[in-house]
Amino acid sequence: MHTLHLATACLINPERQLLVVRKRGSPFWMLPGGKIDAGESALQALQRELQEELQWQAPMDHLQPLAHFENRAANEADTRVQAQVFYARLAHTPAVQIAAEIEAMDWLALDGTHPATLAPLLHEQVLPALQQMAD
Repeated sequence: MHTLHLATACLINPERQLLVVRKRGSPFWMLPGGKIDAGESALQALQRELQEELQWQAPMDHLQPLAHFENRAANEADTRVQAQVFYARLAHTPAVQIAAEIEAMDWLALDGTHPATLAPLLHEQVLPALQQMAD
């Protein structure tokens, strides 16, 4: 089984909504971010990926580690992901623009009903962790 090492971001706006993205050709909603390249730290990879995917320069001093999660990959058979997940509570909803392989983005209410097409990592681990933080 193959393992992908990722850095992802939980970007939460003042309305307690989480930014999610969907890659071109995929039905799954997931966190923005991506693979950590050789020689990169997780934060460096995340900064690069947010710029590539959302045309957005993330305020790195606002990103805090949430957890390290492992789960099955949403889009690749026989693959697991190991993700360094960061979060930031944003003072305002950022002006982001999808780019690269991102086909769509949305703001998902943390306390609302969630679509069945969430990536396993997001559905099974990240959302419960974020909801637990709010309690």
